[in-house]
Amino acid sequence: MSEKIETAARRGVTAQATLPNWLDRYATLGLYGLLVGTGLCLVAFVTNPVPDPSFPWATLPASFRFPFEQPRIEHWPVTYTVGIWLWVAGFPALFLAGYRRYGLSTPFGPTAWLAGLPTLAMFGLTTYCRFFWPKLYPPTWNAPSYTFVCWLYCSSYDPVWSNLAYAIATLGAIVVLLGARYGRGREYGLAVFGVLSLPLGVPVLYEAYRRRANRVTDSRRVSS
Repeated sequence: MSEKIETAARRGVTAQATLPNWLDRYATLGLYGLLVGTGLCLVAFVTNPVPDPSFPWATLPASFRFPFEQPRIEHWPVTYTVGIWLWVAGFPALFLAGYRRYGLSTPFGPTAWLAGLPTLAMFGLTTYCRFFWPKLYPPTWNAPSYTFVCWLYCSSYDPVWSNLAYAIATLGAIVVLLGARYGRGREYGLAVFGVLSLPLGVPVLYEAYRRRANRVTDSRRVSS
């Protein structure tokens, strides 16, 4: 790995990490999904007076809107709903794409992109949904959320699920910050955190796999 970085540096090229083919395709398609999702959300602004009732001030004058409204899925127009769920599905791709582009050239290395930033994102999103998101009533199954446990909170407003989300994010922070001392234990910790934080945890699961694969490769080299 270090030889690749040195060779790239001599050529004046930024070293780039690689992903398995299927994960590489997801990272690329996920970024496109974020763009398409943003466009679909914007479409709702030209059809509905108030696309998101949580933010009634976010609206366009009637002269800028089409003379018809989209139907809603629970609280949100159809394209707005699809757009937000595309954001949910594509959000982990941001971290994979960041790792692919900068994972070998930033001071903090791959773990920052694949585990550290998803952990910070889970803390931030959980805090926003718990304390700042203007909640709509009644709660709905269609509440977009970036982890399954967060969906349980956003679809019920039961604080026990938000507390559990904080506990999972705290586990991730402990593994990222302290796990380097425990070798193989860090791989298991990352795997557990990745599963508990799905779908946001997809990059974390890959980091657990990547570390295990590197450890196995290193042990084979030593034994040979």
